[in-house]
Amino acid sequence: MNRNYSFSTGRLIVGDWHTLSGQDGAAITLPEVVATLLTPTVTRSLPPAWQGVDTAERARAWIQERDQEGVTLLVIERSSNRPIGLLILFEDDDKSLRIGYLLAESAWGKGLASELIDGFVDWCRKSTIRSITGGVAIDNVASQRVLTKNGFTSSESNEHASELFFELHFETELD
Repeated sequence: MNRNYSFSTGRLIVGDWHTLSGQDGAAITLPEVVATLLTPTVTRSLPPAWQGVDTAERARAWIQERDQEGVTLLVIERSSNRPIGLLILFEDDDKSLRIGYLLAESAWGKGLASELIDGFVDWCRKSTIRSITGGVAIDNVASQRVLTKNGFTSSESNEHASELFFELHFETELD
């Protein structure tokens, strides 16, 4: 898939991280943004490769890894024009996406994650995407609520699993 995944909501602008990171007048680089976002608290429930991204050098390597895996979108808060998160997309096939997302600690508790996922779901409904799936750590109740609030359903997982899987299927004209 070679899509333009850019979209916006009332409080957020979401688009390609290589393009949006340069829009801020403060001359902040993408590695600096990534190192600022991936704090130990934010990455606590994420894979080991997402831990310890606290230098520009490590952030550059992490950015290259993400670019090889999928599409990463930068989430900008409109009011401050500040990067506050990432939405990461893995293209399973031409109609299915797996997602992951994270927001800076300063953005937690403000409904921005729900707004981000709602905006993305709306974008998917208007495209040819048939389904979205994502995994959430068992202890990340806030993200579980965000996905459920936006129409995702939880898949069964075994009692020893460290994450729950959520999915959302769209009815399309092609079905």
